[in-house]
Parts: sequence; structure tokens; C-alpha cells
Amino acid sequence: MTMKVPTGCLFTHIIRGSGKEITYENAGADCACVGALSSGFCNWRIDFTYANTEHPECKIDPMRNNSPQTLPRYGKACAHFYVNGVRRVSQCHHITK
Repeated sequence: MTMKVPTGCLFTHIIRGSGKEITYENAGADCACVGALSSGFCNWRIDFTYANTEHPECKIDPMRNNSPQTLPRYGKACAHFYVNGVRRVSQCHHITK
């Protein structure tokens, strides 16, 4: 599936921890060059596997941290970036032993 993100923008997803224990998780969009000239992302949200929060304000650099947690099982942990209710991009990590 093709999803468009403005030129000059990146979506990053970082997970730190060991085993099923996540000690730090962060995801965000960051724009430079042409992307930084846009009005930003409006009505955005970043979903993690077990969390979901929508932000009605417009931001040029939306970012979200997730609280530390222990996953119930090994598998994929993903961050999904939505703008106006439409998924624009996802990034996943495989959590393994």
C-alpha cells in the first residue's frame, strides 16, 4: 500500500528495552526543507500497539512518547501516524527473544 508523506518529512519509531519489557518508546514526524514550509499536520494522532490519542491542534513536528510497559507476548510493535483520520504511514519493529 502506498502512503504519502510530504516531501522532506520523516516518520521515526524508536523502542528500547529487553525481551517483552519496553523501557522507552517514541514516534514522530519531522520535516525539513520543503516539508518545513507546510502548515503542519492537523488532527493528528500516533497509535502504538496498546495506546491511542488524537491531538486536534496543528503541529509541524508531531511526536508522542509511550509509557514503559511489558508486552503480553513477543511479536510486532508498531507506530501508526494518522492525519484527519487517515493513516499516512506506519513503522514496525519485531520484538523477539
